[in-house]
Order: sequence, then structure tokens, then C-alpha cells
Amino acid sequence: MGSRGKPKRSGAKVAVIAGAIAVTVGAGGYGAYSLMSTSDTASGENQPAPVKTGPPSAVEVRATARDFLDAWAAGEPDRAAALTDDREAAATALTGYRKDAHISKVSLKPGTPTGTTVPFGVSAEISYDGKRATWTYGSELEAVREKKTGKVLVGWRPTVLHPDLRGGDTLKTGRAQAPPIKAVDRNGAGLTGKEHPALREVFSSLRERYGDKAGGTAGVELWIARADKTAADSGSGTQADGKDSERPDETLKVLSKGTPGTLRTTLDTKLQTVTEEAVGKRSKAAAVVLDPATGEVLAAANSPADGFDMAFQGSFAPGSTMKVISSALLIDKGLAAYGEPHPCPKYVTYGGWKFQNDDKFEIKNGTFEQSFARSCNTAFISQAEKLDNDELTKEARDVFGIGLSWVTGVPSFDGAVPVQTGAPKAASLIGQGGVRMNPLTMASVAATIRSGAFHQPYIVAPSVDDRQLAKSSRPLSADTAKQLRSLMRLTATSGTAAEAMAGLDGKIGAKTGSAEVDGQKKPNGWFTAYRNDLAAAAIVPAGGHGGSSAGPIVAQILRSAD
Repeated sequence: MGSRGKPKRSGAKVAVIAGAIAVTVGAGGYGAYSLMSTSDTASGENQPAPVKTGPPSAVEVRATARDFLDAWAAGEPDRAAALTDDREAAATALTGYRKDAHISKVSLKPGTPTGTTVPFGVSAEISYDGKRATWTYGSELEAVREKKTGKVLVGWRPTVLHPDLRGGDTLKTGRAQAPPIKAVDRNGAGLTGKEHPALREVFSSLRERYGDKAGGTAGVELWIARADKTAADSGSGTQADGKDSERPDETLKVLSKGTPGTLRTTLDTKLQTVTEEAVGKRSKAAAVVLDPATGEVLAAANSPADGFDMAFQGSFAPGSTMKVISSALLIDKGLAAYGEPHPCPKYVTYGGWKFQNDDKFEIKNGTFEQSFARSCNTAFISQAEKLDNDELTKEARDVFGIGLSWVTGVPSFDGAVPVQTGAPKAASLIGQGGVRMNPLTMASVAATIRSGAFHQPYIVAPSVDDRQLAKSSRPLSADTAKQLRSLMRLTATSGTAAEAMAGLDGKIGAKTGSAEVDGQKKPNGWFTAYRNDLAAAAIVPAGGHGGSSAGPIVAQILRSAD
């Protein structure tokens, strides 16, 4: 989930097509000369040499790329680094390429430039402890003009060395830091990244955390050693609110496989396949499936499969799916109840903000269940003045386990419901403001309603490493649980979730959500639901209404239990 389709520290080979990508471009223009005048312009004496400006010409681009790649291939890092705009960083990286990655020789083939960008193919020979292998991949460089001298140089970036490198990352060859693992599902069936590409990031994280506990022996590999386990840019996994996601080391080439140890997970192969198919129908989406009785993760998937891990590490405003937790608080406080009158006006003002419902609807003389089923915002905002600033935070933490530092077995974000005041406090009741969730946490919310108590989600049994799972301080009261199940059932049968949940029988419940995002035309679509012994949640960024975007994903998963 974030691996660009390559297996991570799983020990599997990565096949990257070497060679250049041929792109036909027009000839680049030549830069102009900037003439610097002196006091003796008539004689032309004592004038400084002209400094060339403007974009590098096509001839300059080809010459710079050729000279740099020739020096790199010749094993002369200092000469190659002198042809870049960051000599020190380039020299360190190019020296480590030979020394730390144990590359004995390298062949570099430039392709056809596109403007100032030059793609090139790499074929490197790796030699370590009697093991040899050929490693091929593609990369690119960009030619830039230095302002002070006018020279054309290679704009140095770690990605020049390899496209998956980030600042401070290094390439290393040696005995793997963790033995490979053979991941199996809850029934012992094998799980591989080839069959389940959406789990590649998960497998990599599992290997890093449990490789030395699964009984395997390490092989020899070439890998990216991350300088920092967090991703610092959106292309490598930044969450929706700018928080960083964890990135494990990444295996690029296996010289000897070693012996994998077997690691049993809580996943279910059948549900995993269905979840990947359902999520894959959207260009961008994520879903998680849980066992409500235990918290075991039965399936998880992201689309694209090699993109950011939204399922476990996403951090998004949950929109109206948050009303499940808000309803639990209002019922516990005696401020709302199934069957009791409850206001749902067109508008409510609180903390200087004016809140309204979707399409500015209102329910005259309505009840609380009608407001919940139709997802009335003002029905919840109107109660903000009756709540202390920290009460929603406590309800989310003490009953639903949100923010209790979950230890799932892989990197995960366990949600956030911060204490807020004024308008943001009211917005939190409808899943906006500072509230942040992901499919893992919202599937857990649905699971908590279904079972009556919070069970921390996990993908590897805690007995494997003796870790302590997070525990909430109190379960739902029997009355509150009963009312919440009735509210979610009504929503699933005749409310905003009815279309998606149509035809599903058994013990069902659902809640839709749409979360507005600044600068985004359509809101993020959310859907969380349960059916018998399954609970699931999905998000479709910029998907619009949750019932029509994320709803079909969850419904397909729940329907597969038939």
C-alpha cells in the first residue's frame, strides 16, 4: 500500500523494466546571454565574461546527461557529483551506491530527453559474500542551469539514484534485517502479494515486525534502508491532514531467499478477495472488515493497491458516520432517545457558525430516529450547548476506544476526537472540525455497536509478541446499545443507507457520511455497517454521498457472507 506495485521487505523479486522510455520531443531552445556592462564599454576591456541564462538547450541537456552517466558508470563518484548542483549529497549517495549496496559495476543507458528530463536505464551487478545478481531498473534526471555560472548541471535528487529513494535513505546489500515470512490466513491458507497486491505493504510491515519471531532464516538482499520510518510527502504516504504515515524498509532485489517462517494472520482469504474486488471498482477507495466479537481484521484493501494506506493509516474527517458516536453520547446524557421528539430545523447557529442540512431540508415535528436515518446535521448541532467541551472526546475514548494507542500488528492510526470549543465543538458532533478517522476505526465503531463493547482491532494475535491490546473503560449500556442498533437498522432499511443495503437480511445496521474538504468539489463519501458477524467501513475520497459511493463497497462485502 504505497509501494508502487513492488513487493517490500517480503523477499520477493522486483522486476523493473530497464531501458529508457522513448518520447519524441521538439528541440529545446538555447538560452540567451546576459551582458554585464562596465564603465569601459567603448573599448570592451575589463568586461566580465557573459553568463548564459534561460532553459538548457537540447544539446546541453544531452551533453550534461552523457557526462554525468559516464562518470557514474566509470565508478568516479566525485567526478559525477561535480556535474550536479549538490556536490556533497551526490558524492555521498554515489559512493554508497558502490560501497554499501556492493555494486561492482553499472551500465547506464540514456534515453530520449523530454525537455530537460532525461530517462535512463540501469543494469547493475551486485556482488556480496559469494552471491551475485543483476539488478535492472529505470530512473531519470533533470538538467538545470546554475544561476551564478550559467553551467548546465544535473539537478540532484535522491530519486536520480533510484526512483523510490527519499532524503536520507540509503541502498544496502547484506544479510536481511528480518527473515522472510510466509503469511497465512486464519485457516492456514497462504497469502501472497502477487495474489493480493493490496496487502503488499501489510506483508512488508509484518515481516519487519515479526520476521524474527516466525522461525525463518535471513537471506541476502538489496534494500532501501529508510532514514525515517515516516513519509514526508504526499507521493509517499502523507495522510489527509498532513500527518505522516509509516514506511517500512523496501526490498529491491533478492540475492538468496533465506528460509521463510510462517506467520498466521486473522485475515480471511475469501473476504480479502471480495474486499479487493469491491474497492478496486473505484480509482481511489479503502475498506476494512472486522469480526465484531473479537476485533480481528478479516480483510483490508486500498485502491490503488500501491497507493497510500488509507485503510489503516488514513486520517480523514468522517462526516455523518460520526453521528453513531454522537448519538451514543446524547442517549447516555438523556438528550435524545429513539421514539422521542427531536428538532431538525433547516439552520442552527452555534459559536458564530451557521449550520444547515444537506439541501437545507428540515423535519417538522420529527423524532430522533428520523433525524438519524436522514442524517440531519442540525439535530446534533442543536445539542452542542448542552454538552461540556470534553464529553464527546470521553465518549469516543471510553466506550469506542478511539485514541487509545492501538497495537494492531501493523502501523495504524486509531482516530482522534480532540477536545474542542465553540463552533468546532459543534462541528465535531457531525464528524467535521478536528475529528479524524479511517476505515479501520469506523469499522470498529460499527463492530462496537454490533457486539455491545469495544474490541481493539488486530491483524496478528497478541500472543505472538505478548503485546497488550487497548481496552475501553466501559461497554455500551444495554439500553444505549439497543437504541443504537435500532437507529442503524432504520437507516439501513429506510434511511440514507437503504439503497446500498437493499436485499440484505439478518441483523443489519448502517450509517452513511459525507465529509466536506476545503478545495475539493465533492465531499469524501463514507459508509459503515454491520451484518450478523461482519462489520465493515469504506471511504471514497471525493466520492460524494456516502450511500452511493462507499455504500456499494460495504454492501458487496457484507453480501459475500451468503
